[in-house]
Amino acid sequence: MTAPMALDDWDDLWKEDAIATIVSLSLDHDSFSSDDLRREMRPPNRPSQIGAAFKSAQAQGLIESIGYEISSTKTRNHGRHLRWRRKSEGVQ
Repeated sequence: MTAPMALDDWDDLWKEDAIATIVSLSLDHDSFSSDDLRREMRPPNRPSQIGAAFKSAQAQGLIESIGYEISSTKTRNHGRHLRWRRKSEGVQ
């Protein structure tokens, strides 16, 4: 029997997968948002992980924000979120 995965391990694994998905979205689309990531990924353990993944991808120079839009996700209650695109000197 294997030991259950620790919450921190789960969070780190989700974040790695999310950043890989963000890179894929940046290569496949001119722009994208957290709504797109939610459609492509399994749910995070905590909702704040979505923003953390985008901030990490931004800090790595992979993406840049291009403005705000209204979320189409019901749980976001039409809240505003950032729209992103691949950073030209980032992913090739």
